[in-house]
Amino acid sequence: MSAKHRYFISGIGTEIGKTIVSAIVCEALEADYWKPIQSGDPDDTDSMKVAGLLSNPTSVMHPERFVLTEPMSPHASAAIDDVSISLEDFIIPDTKNNLVVEGAGGLMVPLNEEHLVIDLIKKLGLPVILVSSHYLGSINHTLLSVEALRSHHIPIKGIIFNQSPHPTSEPIIETFTGLPVLGRIGHESFWDKATVSEYADQIRPNLYAS
Repeated sequence: MSAKHRYFISGIGTEIGKTIVSAIVCEALEADYWKPIQSGDPDDTDSMKVAGLLSNPTSVMHPERFVLTEPMSPHASAAIDDVSISLEDFIIPDTKNNLVVEGAGGLMVPLNEEHLVIDLIKKLGLPVILVSSHYLGSINHTLLSVEALRSHHIPIKGIIFNQSPHPTSEPIIETFTGLPVLGRIGHESFWDKATVSEYADQIRPNLYAS
């Protein structure tokens, strides 16, 4: 398998479903997973959650660069933990496998007093899969996120919509962004390996498409 498929999973906001989407993309690509910054839940990290949702034998969980104790913006949680975060701290894991990198919060979440998550994405040089959802204001947040990525010259692989579809939101987002929809994740009351595998099968062709 070629290791050309490496993506940064970001969202239009926090609690938007990045971890579930990361698990689905990992399963679809049999990719490794890396969460550079875990902010909060150090005993139940996103790496642990993703590992518990994968069925394939290939994916490797790479250790976080920072595990912060408080569920806050990284700059605030790092200050509480007396930790200093710098862009130079982050190096893509040494792997020949496909790779999924999950961000912390949205694009404009601060890492320190100088840099945002979008600066980390640019440093790592990875294309973005943007996770969107449907709520009042989500069109605005999605279009602003796409505009921010493009203004930083960061390539975007496409959008994955999380939760129930909305017939008036998705078409207008597609029209204004011109981006492909890689997949749609429905509202699920329970997530397990089988559910993740089903969605992985659905989106795999779109991920491998050029």
